[in-house]
Amino acid sequence: MKGEFYIIGNSGEKTLSGKVVISGAKNDMVNAFAASLLMKGDLFVRNVPDVSDTEAMAALLSSLGGSVKRTATHEYKLNTGACAGSNLRGDIAKSIRASILYAGPLLARFGLVSFPFPGGCVIGKRPIDLFISGFMKMGARVSEKDGIFSIRAPRGGNIRGASIFFKRQSVTATETFMLAAVCADGTTVIKNAACEPEIAHLAEFLNSCGARIKGAGTSMIEIAGTGLLSAGKKIYDILPDRVEAGSFAILGALAARSLTIERCIPAHFEALIEALIEAGVDIKAGENTLVVRNSKRGRPFRAVDVKTHEYPGFATDLQAPMAVFLTQAEGEAIVFETIFEGRLGYVGELIRMGADILPLDQHRIQIKGGTELKGREVESPDLRAGLAYIIAAIVAKGDSVVHNAHYIDRGYERIEERLRAIGVKIERKP
Repeated sequence: MKGEFYIIGNSGEKTLSGKVVISGAKNDMVNAFAASLLMKGDLFVRNVPDVSDTEAMAALLSSLGGSVKRTATHEYKLNTGACAGSNLRGDIAKSIRASILYAGPLLARFGLVSFPFPGGCVIGKRPIDLFISGFMKMGARVSEKDGIFSIRAPRGGNIRGASIFFKRQSVTATETFMLAAVCADGTTVIKNAACEPEIAHLAEFLNSCGARIKGAGTSMIEIAGTGLLSAGKKIYDILPDRVEAGSFAILGALAARSLTIERCIPAHFEALIEALIEAGVDIKAGENTLVVRNSKRGRPFRAVDVKTHEYPGFATDLQAPMAVFLTQAEGEAIVFETIFEGRLGYVGELIRMGADILPLDQHRIQIKGGTELKGREVESPDLRAGLAYIIAAIVAKGDSVVHNAHYIDRGYERIEERLRAIGVKIERKP
């Protein structure tokens, strides 16, 4: 789905209401598709988000010889028994960074994998040095020619268990080596591992299928190699998208009388919830729901400083939507992006919309809140900034056009339909 979004702003009025049901997390979907390469027989996956990243992961698995069947809305049956190749198609792999998740299980299963430098949104350098060094520690040989990396297991053998220390936490690297280690010889220990809920969820499912993984969800994970697994009749239920839920919470605070967010796990985005509460937002969190109300009429939100951090800290994927929130809060706030060096590239368009934002350096901005945003025509630079622009356009006075809808489609299912259901005036144009 290409095109652009046309949004009629509500001039900051809190008129939206209703409920939003959160989709499955694309960041967990990619784990399920990669895990299918470790399974003997069928793997059934449920709550799969209908987004373009799902299409890309499905197409890539099919190109390897896997069977990908959509059995119902948001449900897939995957079978990789017929997979024979281990070359990741460049045109698909370059469109989605998570394609590198296939590298670990393919190397462990076939002893060889080749892939181009993975793509995705342009939000700063996202090097693959952790992957290369990790595979080498597992005994693999690495070569690169014309932008294609080739990874081979040791001659006449399988990759070996190893002690792998990440010099920086990486979600994708943690998941990749956890998957690879399931079919490696011996035991692998991942140190300074990422702790995101999607990692623990993947490990829990793999263990239910016969894997032996300890410590997932902590900074040290131990995996004993067991070989291929069997899902049997088990179903991989994709987690609710915590980034989508958090983004709707921000939208509810800015523009809703009352917004109920259903099928979410508030404990997974607690850092955002606490920041919004500190700013004066009325939020009630349950086990699987979140309610945002605006009953304190005339009382402005307060500015709060934000510093992104690995989980369970403030998620980098929620940084841009939170910056929009801070343009409407009274006082000054500093936003400090510590994960990606290019993630503040969206700021210029918000300034054009009337935001009072001062870039301090490559990683920090100062926001003076309480400013009126004005509708503009803006270009989405990436997935998360694209949704932030939609939120800004909803709050703004006048009409806005948000280009590059395809970025937003990567991670948000039928976003315009769901926004219209709660009162947003938004249309997609080709």
